[in-house]
Amino acid sequence: MSRELPNARHVIYLSLFIGLVVSVWPLPEMIRPFWPLWFGLIIIYWAMATPLRVSVGIAWTGGLLLDVLQGALLGENALAFMILALATRHWHLRLRVFPLAQQMLAVFFLITVTQLVIYWIRGIAGTGIPLSQVFLPAMTSALTWPWVFIMLRELRRRYQVN
Repeated sequence: MSRELPNARHVIYLSLFIGLVVSVWPLPEMIRPFWPLWFGLIIIYWAMATPLRVSVGIAWTGGLLLDVLQGALLGENALAFMILALATRHWHLRLRVFPLAQQMLAVFFLITVTQLVIYWIRGIAGTGIPLSQVFLPAMTSALTWPWVFIMLRELRRRYQVN
């Protein structure tokens, strides 16, 4: 018998929804390149903590929703977040035991790969972005990772999400 609370699954979906909302939050153009990949950070956490619940399908669906909300090329974010979920799920046992400083480096690497996929797709489509917009969100995502990790871990523990 599972010790999970009846609404524990909704915690995951609510956090992913909040990640989508914050990802499309209207910002001044000066701040936009520094904005962390919130949805990607939440995908990393849940794919690391509960790899059987949050995996490629949820990342793909969330990426498609993000494509529609941002008006991006359909499938661009979906492919990038699918690769992010695959990589996180593949290394989830290692990522779990890393201290936060090493997790920050791993998050930097994972978000950089995600951003490079988007950079590559936009380059093929002819709507390229500056290369600085690949590394700046990865850097700020890595710097915000400890807070995201601690907050989502507390939610997971409080609602007993397995």
